[in-house]
Formats: sequence, structure tokens, C-alpha cells
Amino acid sequence: MKQKKSASILRKFLLFNLGVFSVLGLFTIVYLKAVQPNLVKKRAANHYVIIENTVDHLQRLKINFTKKDLRTFLLSTRFLFQSLDRVQFFDMDGNLIGDTNILDLDQNVFTRSDIIIEETIDGKIRKKNNSEKLATEQNKNLVKETILNKYQNEPITISEKFQNNFFVSTLSRINFENKDVGYIVVSEQANDILNAVKERKAFIIRTVLAVALVILIFSLFLNKYILKPIGLLVSYSEAIKKKSNKNIDIKNFFVREDEIGKLTKSIDEMTRELQKRTTRAETFSNDLAHEIRNPLASLKSASELLDKTTKKVESEKLLTIINHDVERIERLITDYSQMLKDEATWSRERMSKINLIEIINNVAEDFRQDLKNQNKKIDIVIKKKNISENGYYILGIENRLEQVVANLLDNSISFSEENNKIEINIEENLNNIGILIKDEGPGFSETSPQKIFKRFYSNRPKSFGKHSGLGLNIVKNIVELHSGTISASNRVKKRGAQVEVLLPKFS
Repeated sequence: MKQKKSASILRKFLLFNLGVFSVLGLFTIVYLKAVQPNLVKKRAANHYVIIENTVDHLQRLKINFTKKDLRTFLLSTRFLFQSLDRVQFFDMDGNLIGDTNILDLDQNVFTRSDIIIEETIDGKIRKKNNSEKLATEQNKNLVKETILNKYQNEPITISEKFQNNFFVSTLSRINFENKDVGYIVVSEQANDILNAVKERKAFIIRTVLAVALVILIFSLFLNKYILKPIGLLVSYSEAIKKKSNKNIDIKNFFVREDEIGKLTKSIDEMTRELQKRTTRAETFSNDLAHEIRNPLASLKSASELLDKTTKKVESEKLLTIINHDVERIERLITDYSQMLKDEATWSRERMSKINLIEIINNVAEDFRQDLKNQNKKIDIVIKKKNISENGYYILGIENRLEQVVANLLDNSISFSEENNKIEINIEENLNNIGILIKDEGPGFSETSPQKIFKRFYSNRPKSFGKHSGLGLNIVKNIVELHSGTISASNRVKKRGAQVEVLLPKFS
């Protein structure tokens, strides 16, 4: 089954933003559609106040709902309508009987000329051209149709656009003494409503463009500085996994101090460590095979001779050789398995503050007891020098450091003879605690004593079956795990060897 290819983070990010933009766009469209009706509704609320005041004046002044009385009323109460463009009165049949915009001096003027002379609310005379006459006629027809067909006991708000102008009109029925006498229409030019809607639209468009630009810039930044490096690290990891020869350079990310730089360094260090372990395992396997080959050859020869010999003395000698070789092979395999387990667990073990002197005392006491049980007269002496109150604490893994001390003591004991002395000198300096273990054995025959820390070191004691040659190599690995150093040399003024371990102090 073909594995489904997953989308990149950038694509997911862009799709997510597109979804958010779509939702916001939908809400924006709904909002913009609601803006104009809400503004018209607010304007109509002002008209209701004008209408109530006008009806109150008509009742208080006892104005008859006729064309003549309404013209007189409009001329005498112009102050009521100063903030409005137009107020109209219609009878119950929808005929115009009063209009603040058509206070004619001569009623016949409508039929004689295309020029309409009218008296304005403030008493001035002005002329109306054909376009304004057409607008007036359209308005009258619209109101009449609304009165006759649409009005249902509730005020009606009418909004219309004519010749690039926007008008809001409010139609309401007039009732005197529980009797409907006509209708009043308050009209107002409301271009500011269109301007407000346009401003909101322009603001939203500018905002959307600004947000889109920010997202675009952020996406480019995200892709260049985060996603591409991560993609390169993924390719690098895949190349290592598939053992590909493809050269992927990630060194440019080392200079970065952010999370990408730290991740790159961590992956590089982890890769190098894995490669070291792989190389070490391969080398170790080859060394182990070489070490086992010698006792196997000896074991084979001894077993063949044992089958042919008839003398008891020779048979016992051959059996001793066989037992020795079997012991050697068993020790090699045991130590090899233990070393693999140790290396696997080192990375999972946590370090803590521990008392190094207590560890040395405990391990030394165990060895003293073992030597006593074996009736061996080898003395183990511990000497402390320049140790401050808190100088003997280090950060480490307790059982591993016990293993270091035990292996070094075991190695010294294996080369020591009866009545020899082993010294453990502990000394503190500025940054480290030093452990110097001295014995009185034959010392190192090599020109470079550091070779003893290699696997399967060849200069071994006679009881080799108990020593695989891996102990000092394990010691070296554990010391390096604790960021310490280890060195070996022959004693200067006295026969014997010495091994020095330096471990960082706990701070």
C-alpha cells in the first residue's frame, strides 16, 4: 500500500490561514451588509421623534388636515424641520397635500412651465429644473404606492438612491381623536451613510491587505529560517538512515544560537556518537574474534592430544590447558556482553552529587575482606591530601565510579605479590579531585603505558582466565563519561605502576 504523502508545515500553515481568512471574509460580508440597514434604522429613529413632535403641534394648534392649513402650518413652523431635507403630508388616498419642498406661490405653475418656482422654508425663492421635478414626481409615486399597498399600521422606512444621492424617508400614519386623517413622510439626504459604509469597506480592505502582507512575510520567514532547515535536517537524517552517499551540508546551522542551531548540533553529535558506537562495536567484534581464535586453537590442539595420549600426567596437563582456555573464552564472552550492556545503559543513567571518598572507602574495604578470605597479604592504604570540607563531592553515577575503583584495584592486585602494598592517594586541586593508585608490581614494559587502556591489552598477569583485557578499557570509557581523564605510568623512585584519575569537582 502506497504511503500517503503528508503536507508540509508551510502548506498546512497557508491552508489554515486561508480557512481563517474565509471565515473572517464571510463575517465581514455579513457585517457590511448589516452596516447600512443599521445606520438607516438609527436615522429613522430620529425621524420618529420629528414625526411625534409634528403631530403634537398639529393637534395642539388644531390644524385641519387640508392643503391650505398645512401650507400655513409649514410656513409658520419651519424651525421644526431645519435639520431635515423634506417633510410631506398625504391624505388617506395617497395624494400630496403638503410639502416643505413645494410651497408654491402659484398652483398653476406646475402645468405651464418646466421651471418650478417655489418658496423655501426660510422664505427664499428658488427655481427647480426638470431633474428635480422628476425626482419629486418619483418620490410622490413611491410614497403613494407604499401608502396604498404596503402600509400596515406600523411606520415604514424607505431608503433609495437617486442621481448619486441617498435618501432615507420615514412614513407614518397621522391619527386625530382616534381617526386616521392622513400620512406624514420625513425625508433626509443621507449620503453620510454611504460614506460611512465606504469608509468601513476601505478600512476592512486595507486591514485584509495588511494582514495578508504580514502573513506572506511571516510565511517567507518561516519557510527560509525554520522549515527549510528542518527539511534539510530531515534529509540529513534520512540519508544517514539509508546509508546514502548523498552529501548534505548542515554546518551553516552550527552558528545559529536558536532552537534550530541547538537541534542541528544535537543531531550532529548524536550521529557522530552513533557512528562511534558502530565503529567501536565493529572493531570490538573483530578484536573479540581475534582473541577467541587463540584459545580456540589451543583448545583444539589440547583436545586432539588428549584423545591420543595414554599417560595420566600428560592427560592432566592437557586438561589444565583445556580448562584454562575455556575459562579465557568464558571470561571474554562474559565481559563482552557486560560491556555492551554497560554502554547501552550509560546514556540512560542520571548523574547526582556523590561522595567520592565514601565510594573509595567502601570498595577498598570489600577488597580487603576478599584478600583476607583468600589469605593473601596485600595491604591497601588510603591517603588523603588537601581535601576541603566540600572537596570530595563530584557529579557522577555511583555504581559506575565503584566499577572504576574496583577495576583499578583488581588490576593492581593481579600484578602484586605477597606482602606488597597498594596505595590510593586522594588529592584535591582547584577544579578536580585526583585519585592515584600505586602498586609494587613489575610495572609496564611498554614504552607508552597508555596502551593498557586499549581493548585486550597484551601484558596480562598469569591468571589471565580471570582477566579478559577489557577492564581498563571500560574504566577509561566510564572516566570519560564523567568528563574526566585517566593516565598510566611507571613509578619513578620505586618499582611498580601507577594509574591517575582526574574527575571534576561538584560546583
